[in-house]
Amino acid sequence: MINNSCIFVSGGTGSFGKMFVNYIIKNFKPKKLIIYSRDELKQMQMKDELNSKKKYLRFFIGDIRDEDRLEIALQGVDYVFHAAAMKQVDTSEYNPTECINTNIHGTNNLIKASQKNNVKKFISLSTDKAVNPINLYGATKLAADKLVVAANNMYSNKLTRFSVVRYGNVINSRGSVIPYFKELLKNGAKHLPLTDKKMTRFWITLDQSAVFVLRCLKLMRGGEVFVPKIPSSKVYDVCKAIDKKINIKLIGKRPGEKLNETLCSKEMSFNTIEFKNYFVVTPGIEFFDGNINYLLSKENEKGKKVRENFEYSSDNNKQILSIKSLRKLIT
Repeated sequence: MINNSCIFVSGGTGSFGKMFVNYIIKNFKPKKLIIYSRDELKQMQMKDELNSKKKYLRFFIGDIRDEDRLEIALQGVDYVFHAAAMKQVDTSEYNPTECINTNIHGTNNLIKASQKNNVKKFISLSTDKAVNPINLYGATKLAADKLVVAANNMYSNKLTRFSVVRYGNVINSRGSVIPYFKELLKNGAKHLPLTDKKMTRFWITLDQSAVFVLRCLKLMRGGEVFVPKIPSSKVYDVCKAIDKKINIKLIGKRPGEKLNETLCSKEMSFNTIEFKNYFVVTPGIEFFDGNINYLLSKENEKGKKVRENFEYSSDNNKQILSIKSLRKLIT
């Protein structure tokens, strides 16, 4: 699907965007690959890092808050991967309107611009914090997910199909807890701060996220929220994987922080289908083309509905990473 197609990546200079672009360059031959972001310095740095003379690469300066700019940038695009977002929980709590304008209004702008340009498929990247959110970041991502799913029903004569991919913390991604801990130790910290010894999180590598997102591009029919089956661990074990001798200082919960995270909530269990390596949360609304059989994947794998009140959370996960396994992933 990617070969000879025009690809658009919003937030293309972020952790996922950079890795995703590199993955496409190494494995496919697109007709055009558009890296869209608002940071000219990061774009310049990414150009230097890629050191590529590939003619299909396009760097577009632009903000997803600007619908007019998006309409221009999306001309001729086949597939949109929406990774742009304001993601820091603390920053979002202190700058709520900025978070809302980027994550909600920006997503809606990209949806409308994609529909106007007859984009074929649109995948939005979500987060575990969008499930039963208690912080503004999670709430805006939940709203964005709802906008993406509902977009399949907004214009029945349009070609574009929209789906969401939701996963947990990305190991070693910029701004996440692991690089933060490493930076503290690099600067001579004698301890690592931790909310609670029982705190758990889901983990996925950048490469795994890229592979799963591209698989979902093939699988999607429109309206699904795809959730990969990924491991989790205690954050305490992450600290010990980084430095087994480091002291841990318990600091209590920060604003908007959960003890555990959830990828599939029990409230949505009646809409959740389990496959071998992933879950699909089907739309809660009826679409105009309501004959989609989500129980049978495009790979002809038969899914099964989960039990009532099923919940997929980081503390009840069957896949738990040991300190040894974490150390291999982190280094």
